[in-house]
Amino acid sequence: MFGRDPWWLIAVKAVFCFAFVLLTVLFSIVWERKVVAWMQRRIGPNRHGPWGLLQSLADGAKLMFKEDVVVKRADRIVYILAPIVAAVPAFMAIAVIPFGPAGNEISIFGQRTTMQLTDLPIAILYILAVASVGIYGIVLAGWSSGSTYPLLGGMRSVAQVISYEIAMGLSFAAVFLYSGSMSTSAIVESQQDRWFAILLPVSFVIYIVSMVGEVNRAPFDMPESEGDLVGGFNTEYSSIKFAMFMLAEYVNMVTVAAVAVTLFLGGWMAPWPISTFWEGANHGWWPMLWFTLKVQALLFFFIWLRGTLPRVRYDQLMKLGWKVLIPVSMVWLMMVATVRALRNEDIAFQDIAFYVAGAVIAVLLLSYVADLFRDRGERKAELRDADEPEPEFDPMAGGYPVPPLPGQTLPPVPRRPSRHVQPPVTVAAGADGTTNGEEADTHA
Repeated sequence: MFGRDPWWLIAVKAVFCFAFVLLTVLFSIVWERKVVAWMQRRIGPNRHGPWGLLQSLADGAKLMFKEDVVVKRADRIVYILAPIVAAVPAFMAIAVIPFGPAGNEISIFGQRTTMQLTDLPIAILYILAVASVGIYGIVLAGWSSGSTYPLLGGMRSVAQVISYEIAMGLSFAAVFLYSGSMSTSAIVESQQDRWFAILLPVSFVIYIVSMVGEVNRAPFDMPESEGDLVGGFNTEYSSIKFAMFMLAEYVNMVTVAAVAVTLFLGGWMAPWPISTFWEGANHGWWPMLWFTLKVQALLFFFIWLRGTLPRVRYDQLMKLGWKVLIPVSMVWLMMVATVRALRNEDIAFQDIAFYVAGAVIAVLLLSYVADLFRDRGERKAELRDADEPEPEFDPMAGGYPVPPLPGQTLPPVPRRPSRHVQPPVTVAAGADGTTNGEEADTHA
């Protein structure tokens, strides 16, 4: 089905994919500002165009006419190439996303073609590879700026992407087991009876959390946290280069939302109530409408998170990725593989549920026993430490003030007497029983 289009039709479809992503980004920026303003009881953009819909174009034009500054200590070539490296791969992933069924061909200038630019037997691996290349732009931007805060932001972004891409890849593996393919069109076709978001709910939730961390969006926007990094990796950028970083972030949002729709939400298929009573819902140009609405719903989810949740600490971010998402996704993948293997052996579903429930109960019992022994050891250590005097915490031991660690307490702060309060008069009795005040009166 792919590879038969003439070169001009391939160019038209490529331009359409680029325009679809770009228009979605322009709308998402205005929509985000409008939705967040509505959540905070503000008005939002309402000057440029009807209902402020042209605000994104106005912001882009403003950024293009701003002064393009190149900092003195920057590595000039890498400094200029970094925004391009971050923005270009973000557009490439949309090439393998299906906008309609492979068997439903549409007519473009009299030529019959599918509603997808191309497809690969390993299309999902292509998406992961392209998404991983984009992180180099952020790293190079932080390193080439020659400044401390951008470097810290770039390093944070690397650690964050490494942490969350592992869980994301494991959530994809469960989809591969059920669909039997890594092709995006084949994965959508395998969801005819039931969406994978319903069949694999744990994988869907893990991917939703991972995609928020993947694109550095709130509450996981630690690489550009203005609270401690001023602006993060793009602190030293201005004008069009800064706009390209912002464009890359929103294009990545559209890309991960499109991947979530393709893998878990039925792709271009119409939602359940519509597909039951309308036979033509998945024919013609209608699949593109359902796909677009699903993508916009996930983009609204991004905006909802930003307007609702506060930014997490960096240690909480890494703990969630390494200690929660990765172990849970690994255990879930083992369970999914076990169920698929047993189903291939024609074992009844009741027996499979019995085996899986027994394995889960056994694991829970083992963890309970391990917690009992661990708590006993911790209690013994606490009793032993209680007998020993706790060393006094010195916040200035390293030459500069540091906050106390868990279990440490700051020494009491000495208080100076107030200037408005008179100090108490000390009255001392003499050898003959007279006080200082009586002696003073006698001498007077």
